[in-house]
Amino acid sequence: MPKYNYIALDARGNETKGSIEVGSQNEAIGRVKEMGLFPTKITEADKEDKAAAKKSKTKPSAKPKSGKKGGGMNINLKIPGLGGGVKPKVLTTFTRQLATLVDAGLPLLRGLRVLEKQERNPNLKKILSELATSIEGGSTFSEALAQHPKVFNRLFVNMVKAGELGGVLEVVLKRLAEFSEKAQKIKAKVKAALFYPIAVLIVAVGIMVLLMTFVVPKFKDVFSGMGFELPGFTVFVLWCSDMVKNNILGTMGACAVVVVLFLLFIKTKFGRLFWDKVKLNMPPTGPVVTKVSISRFTRTLGTLVSSGVPICRRSPSSRKRPAMSSSPTPSPKFTKASRKAKPSPRRSKPRACFRRWS
Repeated sequence: MPKYNYIALDARGNETKGSIEVGSQNEAIGRVKEMGLFPTKITEADKEDKAAAKKSKTKPSAKPKSGKKGGGMNINLKIPGLGGGVKPKVLTTFTRQLATLVDAGLPLLRGLRVLEKQERNPNLKKILSELATSIEGGSTFSEALAQHPKVFNRLFVNMVKAGELGGVLEVVLKRLAEFSEKAQKIKAKVKAALFYPIAVLIVAVGIMVLLMTFVVPKFKDVFSGMGFELPGFTVFVLWCSDMVKNNILGTMGACAVVVVLFLLFIKTKFGRLFWDKVKLNMPPTGPVVTKVSISRFTRTLGTLVSSGVPICRRSPSSRKRPAMSSSPTPSPKFTKASRKAKPSPRRSKPRACFRRWS
């Protein structure tokens, strides 16, 4: 019979190590549980010894290589803002798989370890390892998730916390997976709806550049031979044509500066609110953005309510832009309305806080 080494926790949380001889790893897990312990790690003794022997062999051979010039150097650069993220589709798949494992009766820690072994995304694989380590250290699942705010947003963390308190973690995980899947479907529909106006805009800009570069300069030669004063708007158009044709680098640089200044402007509180008003009132895309925003807000709020999140936490979480969806949302408008949704001492007269915000 093979020999298995185990690491387990007793009822007081103390770590216990030992070894047992059983037929398989599942039998080892059952035997450890019969001993009144909670297994956190079970490995076959022979495989563990082989792995330790390989490590001991590779360590001496690695030292001479590091002394050579240009060799043995491992540079790992991490650029802020790049990498470290997890795609919404990958996160949805992980949530659905974890819900299935927990619903089947597998312990949460064991489920995280299983998903970590089969995960192909390196970022999510590292995060799963850190989640399992945090849980082994005594943290709850929601506390471990809160340590990765770039991947798991406040909605995800609050719903998991409600599921832990209510003992329905598998149900909450399924709702989160369904929420993410619906958000991705809506995002795909929005992209399809906005494809035509964006394509028309790109074509219009291309045609405008061609006119300014090749067509308008010919009219300038015609107007110059007539000998009369041109209107101010015509002079402005001819000037723009000269700028585009003769100073293309300066024109592109000016456009890049305008774009950067616009992005910095919409990051401010006033700029974001102003840009939201423009998006909501823009004739081609305004109705689409409005419907998408209302749909996402109500879906998020309904998911939190059905998961048992308290009312005091419901509005702050629902007015945050979900991490599973990267579509634009006029969040300042919802923030301004949801801040009024506070418990009122006069319950006989509920506060009509969510009026028309557009």
